Amino acid sequence: MLNKFKWFTSILLTAALLIGAASVSAAASTPEKAGKHITLLHTNDMHARAVESESNGELGFARLAGIIDSYRASNPNTLLLDGGDAIHGTTFATLVEGESVVRVMNAMGYDAAVPGNHEFNYGYNRLVELEPQMEYPLLSANIRVKEDDSPLFHPYVIKEVDGVKIGIFGLTTPETAYKTHPKNVDGLVFTDPAEEAKAIVAELKDQVDVIVALGHIGQDASSADTSLNIAKDVAGIDVFIDGHSHTMLQKGLEAGHGTLIASAGEYTKYLGVVDLWIDQGKVISKEAKLIDYKAAAAIGPDKKIAELVDSIVAEQQEVLSSEVGETAVKLDGEREQVRAGETNLGNLIADSLRSVTKADIAITNGGGIRASIDEGTITLGEIITVLPFGNQIVTLNVTGADIKAALENGVSDYPNPKGAFPQVSGIAFKIDTAKAKGSRVHSVTVGGAPLDAKKQYTLATNDFIAAGGDEYTMFASYPQAGMFGALDEALTSYLRGLGTAASPAVEGRITAGATPSAASPAPSTGTKPKPEVAQPGPSSPAPGTIKEEPAKAANYTVKKGDTLWSIAKRYNTTWQAIRDVNQIKNPDRIYIGQQLKIPV
Repeated sequence: MLNKFKWFTSILLTAALLIGAASVSAAASTPEKAGKHITLLHTNDMHARAVESESNGELGFARLAGIIDSYRASNPNTLLLDGGDAIHGTTFATLVEGESVVRVMNAMGYDAAVPGNHEFNYGYNRLVELEPQMEYPLLSANIRVKEDDSPLFHPYVIKEVDGVKIGIFGLTTPETAYKTHPKNVDGLVFTDPAEEAKAIVAELKDQVDVIVALGHIGQDASSADTSLNIAKDVAGIDVFIDGHSHTMLQKGLEAGHGTLIASAGEYTKYLGVVDLWIDQGKVISKEAKLIDYKAAAAIGPDKKIAELVDSIVAEQQEVLSSEVGETAVKLDGEREQVRAGETNLGNLIADSLRSVTKADIAITNGGGIRASIDEGTITLGEIITVLPFGNQIVTLNVTGADIKAALENGVSDYPNPKGAFPQVSGIAFKIDTAKAKGSRVHSVTVGGAPLDAKKQYTLATNDFIAAGGDEYTMFASYPQAGMFGALDEALTSYLRGLGTAASPAVEGRITAGATPSAASPAPSTGTKPKPEVAQPGPSSPAPGTIKEEPAKAANYTVKKGDTLWSIAKRYNTTWQAIRDVNQIKNPDRIYIGQQLKIPV
């Protein structure tokens, strides 16, 4: 009788949701199966996207909470988990060093979270200060204090839901050692996550019915540690809630020893849902899905969370709304663009570093640029959103050889996005993708003259890179020659100086092309060569792409399993270039048999 009542209630709730939007895929649509039904709701890489943005598909905290409410109403046996990188990324968080996000996550009723690399952006002592304010456990099994080898956080927690015992343990990417400022984690050790997972699973297996790994690990091919590898190496993990690589898994991914890996993209664009059915202490069925803005259109925001977010935003608004300057064009800081090519915003930021320092060269990492700025008025809040980390500008006196090594490090994954990708000023260079990593950069000029490997140049960069962050280890041994305030302060000052004249462009500071033959040197003209500059007009490269040497186009028919990335790799081009030449609105949606033009 109880099962019939639950079934009838489920049907009624589904019908109510469908009145608002036929496509709604909400909690009540989950079919009932044998065994006890447990729902794991999960987020990851939210990066403090507190405010709803329909145009970007960002649910924001209040609408996200509304969806969570609907699931809890449908199934009280629901847990809410976060896969890291929640408390940093927009001014909503950075103005109060993460406290605002903790307040909201408390109100939303999170049951556990794992610290991501960006949780350490305020320094690990600040994270330790925030932990007691969290009404949910912060879990990580592989972060130790170097001094006494003690764990920084609890490794796991056991939750009992409807008589089912669920063991949840945390893992943090060892990349945190260089994917936050190294000083932020000074005194900490990040141990092997797979080895820690084996030990935790061995400890939990006789105590619980379900084992959940809550990992800020990711699936990037360039990472030494991935959730896929851990699932392969460690038996006994039922579900791996993943973060760090911003991966969107629509239906999860089964890996390793039957582990279901789930990941909910980024920036509150999705709520992840994992449904488990447990019978006699064993998981007998599991399913994963994602709920996006469109699917949840009929579910309104949680009023309590909306009021809390609004009150925090109002407190900050006066400072953030002050005007800094104007831009005649959109300033491109999109993640996939600034991590894979020169953009106009990258140029502007690098120019501001060189302006304030009077350095020969400026290099800043594309991964530190976190948003775009629309055409029109530029506010202080927008600048802080673009550059939220509070990094300081430093100068180093660096040899040309180490400048070359730094550029090689930054473009090692090109055309794939990489956080270390260099946005530059005062320097121009080319990339030969046919060459091996470490030997790709050529035709480097500084101020129009060829780079001299033995000469010392004054380099302006951020203190994250200067300390060896993003694997710029060649700079770590250089003493600081000067410090010039924060990146956002330099950009603010530079824009105020430009006034209404800000219209930066992609100039061809970074281009792609074959290494010139050593047997055919260019004739000397007795004058310094000028860096290649793209002329305005149809031939100029789009922001976020690298200007390619002229080449023939090819035609390609999409086959099963293809992605724009895999096709681009095959033809030695970029997925962005294929997207643009074919005018593809959604790069995740290509279909078998589709004809594509390939800019080879």
